[in-house]
Amino acid sequence: MTRRGCEGPPSAVAPAIYQDISTCLADAVGAGGIARDALDRLLPEAGRALAGLRRARAAGTQPFLAYADGRDNLAALAALAGEWRRRFRRLVVLGTGGATLGGQALAATSAEGERLLFLDNGDGDRLDRVLSGPDLERTGFLVISKSGATAETLAQALLVLGDTKPVNVAAVITQPGESPLRRLAARFGLAVLDHDPALGGRFSAFSLVGLLPAMFAGVDGKAARDGAQAVLSAALEAPAPEDSAPAMGAALAVAAMHAWPAASMVLMPYGPGLIPFGFWYRQLWAESLGKDGHGSTPILAPGPVDQHSQLQLFLDGPGGNLFTILEAPETAPRNVDPALAEAIGAGYLGGHRLGDLIAAQARATATMLTDAGRPVRRLGVPAADARAIGALMMHFMLETVVAAHLLGVDPFDQPAVERGKELARRDLEAEA
Repeated sequence: MTRRGCEGPPSAVAPAIYQDISTCLADAVGAGGIARDALDRLLPEAGRALAGLRRARAAGTQPFLAYADGRDNLAALAALAGEWRRRFRRLVVLGTGGATLGGQALAATSAEGERLLFLDNGDGDRLDRVLSGPDLERTGFLVISKSGATAETLAQALLVLGDTKPVNVAAVITQPGESPLRRLAARFGLAVLDHDPALGGRFSAFSLVGLLPAMFAGVDGKAARDGAQAVLSAALEAPAPEDSAPAMGAALAVAAMHAWPAASMVLMPYGPGLIPFGFWYRQLWAESLGKDGHGSTPILAPGPVDQHSQLQLFLDGPGGNLFTILEAPETAPRNVDPALAEAIGAGYLGGHRLGDLIAAQARATATMLTDAGRPVRRLGVPAADARAIGALMMHFMLETVVAAHLLGVDPFDQPAVERGKELARRDLEAEA
């Protein structure tokens, strides 16, 4: 069975994402790999999932697909981001989970990412430092909550607007309808931008939720959508599911879950700016698939730092994990001085960029894992830019939705999370 688009370099039609699954299979790595027949049994159903996505795209019934295809609001978003760039030196984003992770992943591709600060973990000390710090008059705040009732976000917004110092709230993003955040915006006369009510937060990166803060930091929003659209078209127009990289990735992951009930999906990104993408992926996979006893634990293990921490466990521990090595080359031009490197006995570093070392470590990690009988998928992009991150986001959105189809779960809800929010609210009400 051929694996066009899944093993070997990308085709001229597909976006520049390289996926190699050859070292995931048992015939390459032994008993620790995925049995080829187990993978092949899942592919017909993965094909049916792709057919459903094709129908949804044609009908415009699945928002995350429509935003990747859409271009009509980019000029308006760019104009608003440009206005904010003129008004503010820094934009502070108040939100959590899907409201901020996509924007952080996209903003990490920009050299101006430091103009953004995401306060996404309900950290009162950090918020106090912002409100007490210098240059508050040139700081803008963007408040994002789809429901308009996210407790952490509401608490931070109340603290900002209730502070004695005047603050600049650029806008509030929330879905239409009555909500505490809408009432707060009305009370203070704040601009309100509509969050698509049909779009889940973890699938919202290509909407204004992810693009607007990223564009404030100088990210090319069109490039991000172009990358997503290229992956979407290549995946859904593939002649067979084995030719669709996201479908193949989903089948691999579900085959691993069937083989090892406690399987973990380990993402090891090697390259500049990829760690925020890893956090976005972690939420997407965990919250979409972890239902009714199904799913697998996503583990973010950034390279090369986790070569010095988790890799020992991955190589010599109990196994039962599926690894993805994600690579993007570094473009920084500085080379190590050969004479200086030789003088200290590190001549092998001479003439190389730091990115050359990171790339060598990625290859070494993949080799060590496969030598230890661990299944390893290789994913690569030509650069960690907006187009590539957009492409990777769409790849993993599709991979997640297809995996959900194979598992028989709804990838777009999160009932356990909603239960936790309700319990926290009742606890505070009991203390009042």
